[in-house]
Amino acid sequence: MNVLIVSEKNITARKIATILSGGKFKTEKVYKYPLYTWENDGKTYRCFGLKGHILKVDFPKQYSNWSKVDLLELVKADTIKIPKEEKMVKLVEKEAKNAQMLIVATDFDREGELIGYDLAKIAKTKNPELLIKRARFSALTKEEIEKAFANLHDPYTNLALAGESRQTIDLVWGATLTRFLSLTAKKIGKNFLSVGRVQSPTLALIVKREEEIRSFVPEKYYQVYVLLEKDGKQFRAHYENQRIKDKKEAETIADEIRKSSAVVIEVSRRQAEQKPPSPFNTTEFLAAASSIAGISPGRAMQIAENLYTRGFISYPRVDNTVYPPSLNLVSIARSLKKYKPVSKYIDEILSQEKITPTRGKKQSTDHPPIYPTGEIPESLDSHEEKIYDLVVRRFLATISESAIHEVTHIELVADKHKLIASGLRYLKEGFLKVYPYSKNKEEILPELNQGEILNVVGVEVVEKETKPPARFSQAGLVREMEKLGLGTKSTRHSIIQTLYERGYVHGNPVQPTELGMAVGRAILKHMSEIATHEMTAELEEKMNAIEEGLEKKENVIQKSREELERLLLNVKPKEEEVRKAIWEGESKDKVIGKCPECGGELQVLTSKKTKKRFLGCSNFTKDENKCSVTFPLPQTGKIISAEKTCESCGTPMVKIINRGKRPWVICPNPKCEKSSLSKKGETNEVEVKGGNS
Repeated sequence: MNVLIVSEKNITARKIATILSGGKFKTEKVYKYPLYTWENDGKTYRCFGLKGHILKVDFPKQYSNWSKVDLLELVKADTIKIPKEEKMVKLVEKEAKNAQMLIVATDFDREGELIGYDLAKIAKTKNPELLIKRARFSALTKEEIEKAFANLHDPYTNLALAGESRQTIDLVWGATLTRFLSLTAKKIGKNFLSVGRVQSPTLALIVKREEEIRSFVPEKYYQVYVLLEKDGKQFRAHYENQRIKDKKEAETIADEIRKSSAVVIEVSRRQAEQKPPSPFNTTEFLAAASSIAGISPGRAMQIAENLYTRGFISYPRVDNTVYPPSLNLVSIARSLKKYKPVSKYIDEILSQEKITPTRGKKQSTDHPPIYPTGEIPESLDSHEEKIYDLVVRRFLATISESAIHEVTHIELVADKHKLIASGLRYLKEGFLKVYPYSKNKEEILPELNQGEILNVVGVEVVEKETKPPARFSQAGLVREMEKLGLGTKSTRHSIIQTLYERGYVHGNPVQPTELGMAVGRAILKHMSEIATHEMTAELEEKMNAIEEGLEKKENVIQKSREELERLLLNVKPKEEEVRKAIWEGESKDKVIGKCPECGGELQVLTSKKTKKRFLGCSNFTKDENKCSVTFPLPQTGKIISAEKTCESCGTPMVKIINRGKRPWVICPNPKCEKSSLSKKGETNEVEVKGGNS
């Protein structure tokens, strides 16, 4: 029998070939692609990897002209599947002709199953009798691969159909609304304005939060802090009311405390258990990568996929937060003794009387949570090391003991005013030894007893302001998207990435540009159906129903087309209003700051003669009060205000966002000593493919 094995990537194919052949495979080149061959038990095996999807969903050519195609016609247009790489399709057809069995070894999720579904369809056109089987695995280890190929499954067709419905719905919605917004705003070509079924409600979340921040009116309040002393040791307490609105009242309280001693009236202590974290699913992994390792969700997923294909961690696109009983946690932990950063913790973890892993709220059977396979990498770059180390430590934390801390609460009275001091100290570190990121700051108070009298060393009145709601961090945005049912574990990071690439947002925490604000406001006001998460979440449920065999793919797609048609009919009469809003937002983005000479507005302008852009004063072209201040600018990338001035010369600084590269901040003044210094790393943008983290 000739057996053809096809995986999603070449690196996976080579790993499978190495394991199944015992390293005794041969390498051929077919259409310049590597293909691995070996024989075993009378069977000839041929194995190669794809480059992800080999087919893509698109409209027929007659719908390609944005200006001429009626959008209502586009909503109803049929879609077709076309090859992404002709030679890859030819390779599948050639190898399928001589095979008796095709084993699909793509990732086990909707996308992977859809890749296998398309692969099988192409193969069957050349060999209708070909037997199709599915190898299902969660880690590229010897044990997992051998088990998967010894226990082959039938293809999971409904899973593929759910993925295919998503492809079609996202294409129709994205193409229709992107064309509407771009044509309305006269922004076509490379500067088109993208809209998406999941992208739009995500942008709306960010814009609504920014509106709350901008409309927030801060209120001043005052806090009174008291420095106390016992036996030469000082500690801090605060007046019980931490929101004193009147400054004079706060100062009066401070004066009265300052003239007295403090008497301890109550001391209470309690022990609290701090349980280890649950195992990593995709959302929690991406959030931790951003908040702990400082690596954006898009880049973190890229790294995790690379570590998976090299066999160092399990499959990283998962919802599950419960380890399956079949996973040998002790064996994995024991193998991690070879990983030096954590080796000193392993014996203590394994010496527990019983190892009981933590459990999260989500349990599924597709893949286990993300865990290290036990294979130790010999060399990783700095970002790969951070991600691998995070996965290892999280895994070890989930099988470690709880931490125990003691909380101390002390109440005192000075004059007639109640003071409060709080302390915290760890009695047992438990999992925090290996996973210190969850550790609370210790505040050690001296031993105090009821009735003790303490000296008041100092009193301070601190003026504060109420704060607006915080912007979403990238980690917080991923969690919010999961909470609202926006996107999936496999798509959330790429949705956020798209918002950065389109110039709708920048920075971390995530801040919308004025263009992003304008697009978001237009969506919220005129396309409210796609600004809320309910419709998107409902569609996700429908696709889950396809996966479970409870809904037909065609019915779900047709219903989504009908919803889109209603939305388009509602928004078309509002084109002029939408256009004005977007143009206004775009013009605001061009304002970088105040002119250092005349106080006018420094704007991104374009030379009529050279067509090159430069930074010039708003009074540059005015006959009266003309200002000649101009600065050169890079000719590629989106330019927005960095919202700060140069410390050296006082010129407003600019942020340059290039697709595929890390944003950077510069002083545009060529006469400034810092003008040529790119401040790469000063911003913490989401990563895009090809960029560094």
